[in-house]
Amino acid sequence: MEAQMLKFNNLDDLADLLENYTDMEEYDYDPDMSPCTPIVTESINTVLAAVYSLVCFLAVTGNMIVMIVILYNRRTISSTDIYLLHLAVADLLFAVTLPFWAVDAISGWVFGDAMCKIISLLQEVNFYSGILLLACISIDRYLAIVYSAQAHKHKRPFLIKLVCAAVWVLAIALSLPILYKGEYIPPSSNRTMCYEILDGESAETWRVITRFLRHFIGFLIPLVVMIFCYSVTIQKLCQTKGFQKQKAMKVIIAVVLAFLICWLPHNITVFVDTLMRSKFIDETCDMRTHIDRAQFATQSLGFLHSCINPILYAFIGVKFRRNLVKLLVKKGIIKQSAESQYGRSASSSSVSRLTSTTM
Repeated sequence: MEAQMLKFNNLDDLADLLENYTDMEEYDYDPDMSPCTPIVTESINTVLAAVYSLVCFLAVTGNMIVMIVILYNRRTISSTDIYLLHLAVADLLFAVTLPFWAVDAISGWVFGDAMCKIISLLQEVNFYSGILLLACISIDRYLAIVYSAQAHKHKRPFLIKLVCAAVWVLAIALSLPILYKGEYIPPSSNRTMCYEILDGESAETWRVITRFLRHFIGFLIPLVVMIFCYSVTIQKLCQTKGFQKQKAMKVIIAVVLAFLICWLPHNITVFVDTLMRSKFIDETCDMRTHIDRAQFATQSLGFLHSCINPILYAFIGVKFRRNLVKLLVKKGIIKQSAESQYGRSASSSSVSRLTSTTM
């Protein structure tokens, strides 16, 4: 009997040891996470830092070009151009935060508590504003194509700017819970983190509520709006004959696919993680390992979206390419003949005038 009791006591001790064991050198600390084998190594952190740096460079360069082209042609700016200008600003500010996370992946958080809150808030605000602006663009194209261009044309720019301001205010309001993040050194580790610090019994409930809020307002609702608006828009375009219709549909399909490919995997992964934390799904070490790996991969894919939009404009958007060529000719970077040749190839029609925005 004593041997049996000793065996149980050892098991209890082992359970306590595993419960308190955390190695922050290898993965983010979460007191509610099961004591599973760490899966993030130094090599993975190095890859993440390289990906963040590359995305930052591409996003800053691409979105700066988009902003310059739109502002250079501000006399003929359209409603969609205004949305795209704000979207470029959101993507640019989002990209500016990535070098901080690249350094964090290599050496931990070294920028202090205040910068932890500022960078986290900035990233969250631009995450929300970017997705909400994409939904606004889909509504804008829906109104322009389905409900006649003439009515859409006379829409006051002030109203569009007011909508953009409302998007930024809503994004800031939705991002305020991120201020719970702060500089934190977990037990059994000398690595400083920028981590969500929540204490007490209500901590997990608060975390789950904010997660669900992010899923619905930050992804599902904008996605439903985009799918509805673009589905009706494509149906309208299918009733129009001509080559320009196909080009307009390509732009729409490319924008939706880029959004889905970049953000759908990450949101599905985070949603499964949320269900595990809220005890709707049993959490096992195998499941935790798969989810952690998936989150690292899909988050990097989501970050790529900040540099994809400028590429879509450059390769598909007729108006953007035309305005870019005009700007390059004006600055003497390319010859005047190139602009004339491009102008002949980009012939317009009633549909192209509707759909050939900066996108």
